[in-house]
Amino acid sequence: MAAQAFVGLMSGTSLDGVDGVIAELDADGQWLGVRAHAHAPFDDALRSELLALNQSGPDELHRAALASQTVSRVYAQVVQDLLKACPALKIQALGAHGQTVRHRPELGYTLQLLAPALLAELTQVDVVADLRSRDVAAGGQGAPLVPVFHQAVFSQPDRTVAALNLGGIANVSVLTPGRHPKGFDCGPANVLMDLWCQRHTGHAYDEDGHWAATGQVREDWLAEALAEPYFSLPPPKSTGRDLFHAEWLNAWLQRCQAQHGAHADVQATLCELTARSSADAIRQHAAQASELIVCGGGAFNGHLMRRLQALLPGITVIRSDARGLPPHQVEAAAFAWLAWASINRRPGNDPAVTGSAGPRVLGAIYPA
Repeated sequence: MAAQAFVGLMSGTSLDGVDGVIAELDADGQWLGVRAHAHAPFDDALRSELLALNQSGPDELHRAALASQTVSRVYAQVVQDLLKACPALKIQALGAHGQTVRHRPELGYTLQLLAPALLAELTQVDVVADLRSRDVAAGGQGAPLVPVFHQAVFSQPDRTVAALNLGGIANVSVLTPGRHPKGFDCGPANVLMDLWCQRHTGHAYDEDGHWAATGQVREDWLAEALAEPYFSLPPPKSTGRDLFHAEWLNAWLQRCQAQHGAHADVQATLCELTARSSADAIRQHAAQASELIVCGGGAFNGHLMRRLQALLPGITVIRSDARGLPPHQVEAAAFAWLAWASINRRPGNDPAVTGSAGPRVLGAIYPA
């Protein structure tokens, strides 16, 4: 069948910017691959405002509307860069995630900042946006949505594999032949490490985990962090900056009575928290997996990857580029696939993952 091209755009909890891809699928949604990738960073002012909008504040409706427009303009720049890379391709639609500032499925809502009508105007491409709220309306978590896509691109016909996305938040997918995927948010991935790194080094993140590797994991601090009730909740479950934020970090440090100057030990322990909580989730729900495919920014953290392998000795831990899709492209590619599903009126969720009342077509369409 003839290939169809879709754009996927993703800006995640790490607030580092927008990743976009042009992906090709056939008319039945069979994954054919990525044709182009582009990235645009958020500037410091936008990043600070988006972070501030995760909490209540003065005039936040007005500020959120302006931030939505700015986010949409960054998205549009990524689309233009993609179209320049593949000028001959006809784009069917683009799937745009928007920037999550509140995720409260237990209260019946999830909120991503985006101005999809503006994005359609700027790009002259049909926009599929608001891709989580229908699942939430049906009683689901609205997240994670990527396990269905992970199944399409990473599943194996003869063995169980797992996929672990390490963005701001970690989420795992369990892909077993002949079964629906399983998946849920494990807990923090980079969000707490990045906060601590920015606070004490001025760098946006701990490159390759070098700083964490110089510190010592404090098992008492780690036990205190792992006592967070979220980790023991059964799936379906999802989380974000509504729980794992600066105040959570500060309260944990106070309980631990972390001594002054032990900054590298804190970073080492936060890295171990990501590794241990992810590995615990995989041992509990994907013990039969022979391979763990890691994507997202955390896949480039060599220290974190080595800790995952050490904690999961019976599972081969690899980056997703070893399976044909670079780590920084996976989530954007998932939203290209979700755009295909929405345009073709196919369900984009899986109730076994999100806990919704049933399969639902996700997203609202803004024609160009």
